[in-house]
Amino acid sequence: MSGFANIGKIPELRKRLLFTLMILAVYRIGIFVTVPGCDRAVMREIVASQAGTFLSLFNMFSGGALEQLSIFALGIMPYVSASIILQLLTVVFKPLEELRKEGEAGQRKINQYTRYGTIVLSFVQSLGIAMYVESLNGSGQYGEVVAHPGWPFRLMVMVSLTTGTAFIMWLGEQITERGIGNGTSLIIFAGIVADLPDALFKTFSQAKIGQIQPLSIMLITAIVIGVVATIVFFERGQRRIQIQYAKRMVGRKMYGGQSSHLPLRVNTSGVIPPIFASSILMFPGTLAQLRIPGMEEVQNYMDPGGFGYNVVYILFIIFFCYFYTAVTFQPVDVADNLKKQGAFIPGIRPGKKTADYIDRVLTRITFGGACYVATVCVIPSLLVTYFNVPFYFGGTSMMIVVGVALDTVNQIESHLITRHYEGFTGPKGPRIRGRRMR
Repeated sequence: MSGFANIGKIPELRKRLLFTLMILAVYRIGIFVTVPGCDRAVMREIVASQAGTFLSLFNMFSGGALEQLSIFALGIMPYVSASIILQLLTVVFKPLEELRKEGEAGQRKINQYTRYGTIVLSFVQSLGIAMYVESLNGSGQYGEVVAHPGWPFRLMVMVSLTTGTAFIMWLGEQITERGIGNGTSLIIFAGIVADLPDALFKTFSQAKIGQIQPLSIMLITAIVIGVVATIVFFERGQRRIQIQYAKRMVGRKMYGGQSSHLPLRVNTSGVIPPIFASSILMFPGTLAQLRIPGMEEVQNYMDPGGFGYNVVYILFIIFFCYFYTAVTFQPVDVADNLKKQGAFIPGIRPGKKTADYIDRVLTRITFGGACYVATVCVIPSLLVTYFNVPFYFGGTSMMIVVGVALDTVNQIESHLITRHYEGFTGPKGPRIRGRRMR
């Protein structure tokens, strides 16, 4: 408790925390600003009727902005998608790879390209949302969502949603620069956590009327605690490879000879694989709405929560765990850097042998990380299917929440220790290692 009490004793840390909370409050207020010409009451009924589908999942990641038909309906996801695309392009596109190696100036250029890509993706996705919302008018079950369909409405939605995403992107950058934690991660975190109280209330309401048995509540609680503990364990898990530095003579003194460690994360890819897998599995539903022949049958087979969907989802997650790890972590570059620093792995020759050894170790631990990510992401589907839980426990959302919480607490603790205050784990406790969102 003394660690939390020390937060108020550091003016800079206190200002950063208050600034972060203020920005998140602005984001949450913007959720309730509806696009002109839309009936959010009708849209709320439609989203509520689609529980357990991609529509409800997208609404959860946007913090309830989709059911409000808010100007923030796209959320921060176009920016995340653009960042991932640019990161992949830096590996396969030579000019971007050279730009990345230029250091801070090159990174600023890449960030600028990411912003441009965010605007382009926002325009495309907002057009899709406008056309989808217009298509809901023909259902006739809940009423008219759009008062005046047509291109004027679509252009207004495109401008409104793109502007909203650009504003959220700016808010995230302000948090990263002047607040605590990663701004993009905290905005996603706020969107996921916002619906948690309402979901808990619905769960206990169902328990009171007998729809969910007390034994099921206890089992669900145990599963949730187990999922959180598993995420913390694996996100902090590392495979440390011993590194030895060669001795060197400078003048009359001998330097070097120290030993260190090269930490390899068990889950190097983070939450990117389930995001990629979910995006691919959304294509059949999108194509079915455009009335592409055969896509409706594929969508019926790939119903979220079904056996076929879970199997394909797991396979995609495992594939993208290996794929994204191979893209973002280059054993050859690591081996070259070690060689330039005069470091080596005991018993392994520098150069290609070191790169092969690192790649072999990384491949083995990535399999364990892929199995962990797939298991955690499938648990929500099982809870919804077999226990009739009205919201998602675990999964990608739980990984994001726990990962962001660890990273934010780690930054706060760094501020405390830097200014000679006791951290959260005490003076002799271990440091908390968080995971930054990519």
